[in-house]
Amino acid sequence: MIGRIHSVETFGTVDGPGIRFILFLQGCALKCQYCHNRDTWNLMGGKEMSLEDVLSEIEPYLNYYRSSGGGLTISGGEPTLQAPFVKEIFKAVKERWNLHTTLDTNGFNEVSKLEELYDLTDLVLLDIKHINNEKHQELVGVPNLRTLETARWLSDHGKKMWIRHVFVPTKNDDEEDLLELGRFIGSLNGVEKFELLPYHQMGVYKWEACGEKYPLEGVDSPTEEEIERAKRLIELGRQQTLSKLA
Repeated sequence: MIGRIHSVETFGTVDGPGIRFILFLQGCALKCQYCHNRDTWNLMGGKEMSLEDVLSEIEPYLNYYRSSGGGLTISGGEPTLQAPFVKEIFKAVKERWNLHTTLDTNGFNEVSKLEELYDLTDLVLLDIKHINNEKHQELVGVPNLRTLETARWLSDHGKKMWIRHVFVPTKNDDEEDLLELGRFIGSLNGVEKFELLPYHQMGVYKWEACGEKYPLEGVDSPTEEEIERAKRLIELGRQQTLSKLA
């Protein structure tokens, strides 16, 4: 089986527990205005690699992954666009090395078609771009309904999650939206961690390399005060839900 690969990282430390091999796949159905990997969108880009090609890249570093409690993370782009390939990789690393598997996804693909993949996934890094559907469509080009359905399905099926939210001033910093995001997170089971990721402009050059104007030109990264405010509001919303469920 062949997949289309954007890049690899052999010593990742933020996309799951421990030290990890990060496999970035090519292709994405979302068009996030702040995307720092604009060059991953084209599903026909990148390079072709077989299952054995990928495994041979992972194997030299197994001792680091095992000793640190790490493993393999598959990201993108959006890895579920190549779900059969991801499933075969996860199956192989579990059978050969019993390696921890993490899937970094935007949750946009229909979860009912991905159950076999999620059965082989130890941890899901789920990116919720915006809790408000209209604002989500404006920010990334598609509705958020499937992402929220994915979160609910993972919660109902006992899956472990880290929820991620890229925080962009003027785009998703409304007080009620942040409270509602927290309320939604509070309603989920299996959320081991919430990560608020401050927006940055480090991927602007990739838009320029693709011959495109960067959509968020002039939008600054959030200040520490703005980040702390967002965290407080999200946590307040989460606690509101938990108090109702208690």
